[in-house]
Amino acid sequence: MSASADKLVMMANQIGRFFTPQRDGDPVAAIADHLEKFWDPRMRAAIAEHLVKGGAGLDGPVREAVGRLKATKAPEKGLSA
Repeated sequence: MSASADKLVMMANQIGRFFTPQRDGDPVAAIADHLEKFWDPRMRAAIAEHLVKGGAGLDGPVREAVGRLKATKAPEKGLSA
C-alpha cells in the first residue's frame, strides 16, 4: 500500500469511527455521504481504486461506504494529480 493510500485509509477509518456508533441512522450511508460531500473527487477515486485492489486496512463500514460510492458514481476523469 502506498503512503498516499495509507493516509486515505487512515482518514476514511477516522470518519467511520465517528459515524459508526451513531445507531439512530445508517452509518454506512453517513460515511458515504461525508466522503461525497467533503472529499475531493481525486481522493474519492483513489480510495475507490484502493478498494478495487483489495481495500487493505479499511474497516468494514468504511469498506461498504466506499463500495457504495463506487457503485453510484464513476471516478472523475481528466483531473491531474
